[in-house]
Amino acid sequence: MPSIRHLQTYLVTARLGSFAAAGQEVGLTAAAVGLQVKSLEQELGRHLFDRSGRAVVLNTEGRRMLDAIKSIVDGYETLKSRPPGDDLGGTVVMGALVSALMGSFADALWELKRRHPALDVKLFAGQSANFASRVERGELDAAIVAQPPTRLAQGLVWTPLYSEPMVLIVPRRPHFDLPTMPQQVLANCPFMRFDRSTWTGHLVEQVLSLCKVRVNEGMELNSVEAIVALVRQGFGVSVVPQLANVQWARDTALRVVPLPRVKVQRHVGLLERKQHSRERFTAAIKTCFAAVA
Repeated sequence: MPSIRHLQTYLVTARLGSFAAAGQEVGLTAAAVGLQVKSLEQELGRHLFDRSGRAVVLNTEGRRMLDAIKSIVDGYETLKSRPPGDDLGGTVVMGALVSALMGSFADALWELKRRHPALDVKLFAGQSANFASRVERGELDAAIVAQPPTRLAQGLVWTPLYSEPMVLIVPRRPHFDLPTMPQQVLANCPFMRFDRSTWTGHLVEQVLSLCKVRVNEGMELNSVEAIVALVRQGFGVSVVPQLANVQWARDTALRVVPLPRVKVQRHVGLLERKQHSRERFTAAIKTCFAAVA
């Protein structure tokens, strides 16, 4: 009967598409990975990969068995990582927006760590769209992301945690003439745009469409924090989510300008697979935010 290690090696090989790359991740030579995969195939009585040179790709049988094998490995990891008397122990691997790490999500993690000392959370900061595919493949147990602008993959579910209004921010000491009317600000001042290919970028487009204005394009960045820093230094204006953990009303370098009739919000939530081995942890995160709400 194949061992858990063989099943784990199969999953890593399926994700990376190479015996050599899989070997680097699991600490084996490419030849040893190939032998484990071959042994698994012999035990199951079917080929799982199509081999072409140094690349290996899941064939029809390999894809058909992927979810079942992933469930077996997830179940084993749950048993192995759960310490006695603590159902939230072990390692959880998560992705999160940088802005979420600075605010309420970090507070929730701190509280869970305080209650469950055996809990180990590994965090990766990044963009929402990049995390979706990693959660789907099982590389991440879950991720804190903006609400997806399109329908999610069938095996994923997104739960809202908190919301942030989209606002216009301007510098208090600009290096340009700053009009008083919001539409004039957007039309004439250098505009620091959030990357339009991202989920938050779609919200910026929605705000500009409601304002019926064409902006004076300046820079395009993929970080709210970088945009805020440039606005503070007086280099432009921007439309960004009003981060839940930031007190901009007290900021001496920038201010928020209301946008008439614009009520667009960035909804931030928890993205996870419909079934996975760390459901107790993700349920605890959702409970923390529900209690705050």
